[in-house]
Amino acid sequence: MAHADDLPHELSEYLRKDPLAAHLGIEILEIRPGYARARMTVREETLNAHGVAHGGATMSLADTAFAAAANSHGKQSLAVDLHTEFLSAGALGEVLLSEAEELSLTRRMAVYRVSVLAESDGRRVAEVLARVYRRDDPLP
Repeated sequence: MAHADDLPHELSEYLRKDPLAAHLGIEILEIRPGYARARMTVREETLNAHGVAHGGATMSLADTAFAAAANSHGKQSLAVDLHTEFLSAGALGEVLLSEAEELSLTRRMAVYRVSVLAESDGRRVAEVLARVYRRDDPLP
């Protein structure tokens, strides 16, 4: 599948091959250097015991966008810290959107702000401040 990402084709395809994201139905919509956007529909299997989106599923959506943005420079980047504030909960059938934006980039570290919003009304579901360690290992 061709994507309109602002990345080399091989890197774009590599960043989209996340088995957990696929299992949860997470789709990466866009990747450019230092930025990514993804979405997920809240399904029965992503609910918690209270009947709302499980925090782990919501975090997986945020982490998928974060990982794509952080690795978009073509260097292996590994998460070292994610601080999450859950602000509201996703409901069954609701589409959640996540947007990861680079705030700081150095040779070894980078910091990202990741937002999770409800597509229907723009409600903030979660805000994440995340940091990666950047290795010298190139990605495809």
